[in-house]
Amino acid sequence: MPAAAGEKRDYYEVLGVQKNVSAQELKSAFRKVALKYHPDRNPGDTQAEEMFKEASEAYEVLSDPERRQRYDRFGHAGAAGAGFGGAGFQGVNINDIFGEIFGDIFGGGRGRGRVSNRGADLRFNLEISFEEAAFGCRPKVPIPRPKKCETCSGTGSKSGAAPKACGTCGGSGELRFTQGFFAVSRPCSDCGGSGAVVPDPCGVCRGSGKVPSEEVLEVNIPGGVDNGTRVRLAGQGEPGERGGPPGDLYVTVIVRDHPIFQREDYDVFCEVPISFTQAALGAKIDVPTLDGRVKMTVPEGTQSGKVFRLRGKGVPHLHGGARGDQHVRVIVETPSGLTARQRELLEKFAEESGEEVHPHSKNFFEKVRELFGS
Repeated sequence: MPAAAGEKRDYYEVLGVQKNVSAQELKSAFRKVALKYHPDRNPGDTQAEEMFKEASEAYEVLSDPERRQRYDRFGHAGAAGAGFGGAGFQGVNINDIFGEIFGDIFGGGRGRGRVSNRGADLRFNLEISFEEAAFGCRPKVPIPRPKKCETCSGTGSKSGAAPKACGTCGGSGELRFTQGFFAVSRPCSDCGGSGAVVPDPCGVCRGSGKVPSEEVLEVNIPGGVDNGTRVRLAGQGEPGERGGPPGDLYVTVIVRDHPIFQREDYDVFCEVPISFTQAALGAKIDVPTLDGRVKMTVPEGTQSGKVFRLRGKGVPHLHGGARGDQHVRVIVETPSGLTARQRELLEKFAEESGEEVHPHSKNFFEKVRELFGS
């Protein structure tokens, strides 16, 4: 609750802090209290407004090391000149204090002026193949973006006359509204925050200085990009308003799935099927890589699921240096559709190995019943 008329509460009590509070903690405490009691959040609440003024006065004194020292020694009498003066502190611009604490939350930032005439940034999704992402490419893509109006040479004016200061905001690009003792700034809607208007708008671009267009650009996609990588093309965005600098173009890379390869960071993964005899006896097999087919040795007795590493066969690093590796997981395929001779040979192999494969051997479910006694 605010103090009674003619009385002042202790400034530390107002902000809910101890006397040994640091400058950063003091700022955080004031922010919390000010947000709670700010007039914009409590319209028509005179008590909240008084609490807000009280907290602002406390912070204005305690945030100044010299005045805080005098206040600690002599109390409110030592902080003379710290009271509110209706629209702000005596000798202090309230917007300076709130701009420092809140930035542009309540329009209290310092140094605000006309909104920049820089053109807007553009974003474009570009789909490329797995190999193009790995090694880079330079595709030519149509980019829909406005271009300078040739009729008015980008001025937006039918006669070529220079823009005039906006009559609504007086050329400042913003409108200020007073709420009680506090001022709020917003961009001017009539001039879009530019602070200027065209007296005789061009009939083609309607005063904007730009017309719709599509331009084919060559985009340099470096090797090593991945899904979601953004490539910035400086100055390739929309042209600026009335001769202002252009924005940038951001190309987001979308990598198509590959039928064989998968990628994790700069490593590549794939699965390769091998036959039962290749796994048992060993073999040299052809393995697909980003560089084409290579020979890989499969040692005898290889089990299904074994992973082999091909060093340096992965994706090149985006910023240069070594390439990643390729990981090859071999899958042993079980033969099917055996001929009588093949079956005979496999049965002999099983007998030599001590396996039971006789056609009349007990099936799995019979063995289960024997195991559990039912």
